[in-house]
This record gives sequence, structure tokens and C-alpha cells, in this order.
Amino acid sequence: QVQLVESGGGLVQPGGSLRLSCTASGIIFSINAMGWYRQAPGKERELVAAITSSGSTDYADSVKGRFTISRDKRTVLLQMNSLKPEDTAAYYCNVDLKVSGKGYAEYWGQGTRVTVSS
Repeated sequence: QVQLVESGGGLVQPGGSLRLSCTASGIIFSINAMGWYRQAPGKERELVAAITSSGSTDYADSVKGRFTISRDKRTVLLQMNSLKPEDTAAYYCNVDLKVSGKGYAEYWGQGTRVTVSS
């Protein structure tokens, strides 16, 4: 059974930094794209950043130049710098992966809370 375990959320002051981590466990045949989404209270879930298996990245306009996504084997990281109050949200990792005997499917982490406040 595949699980995505996230860590790294917390409370930080405006201008501060946090690093989110998400690691996939289980019997995984192959990993395609990995990404981070966020959902603020009363808002829809939105893509924050994504990275393909070849290393190509994509960012929401609101985080370009401040956030950096990277990956290593089964782990996807999100380095968040110059955090703003509007970055406050629950952050979810999303991984497109293939388990033995099945096709690719998307899996979600449980979410980690990021609060940016003074």
C-alpha cells in the first residue's frame, strides 16, 4: 500500500522560510510527476509547484522566485522563502506513480499546515 508522508509545516513570521518534505513509501514501480498543492480556508485547492521525472518545473505565479521544488528518489521537497501571510494554507503533496501490475495513479499526502503570521 502506497503512503505519502509529509513534514515540515509550522508557524513562521512573514519573510521567514520553511521546507516541506514528502516521501512515498510502499511497493512503487515508477514515479512520474510530483507536486505540491495548497488550500486556504474557504478557497479551492491550487497547484503551487510541480516537477516532472526529468526535472522540469512549474510554479504558480504567486510563488515564482520564492519557492523551489526539488526531488530525490521518492522524496519531493518544497523550499519556501520570503513567506507571506497569503501563503497560509494546508499544503498537500501529490505524486503520480505506478505500482506493480497497475497503471499510473495520483496519490495525496495527508496535508501539512503552514501559517505565516507575526
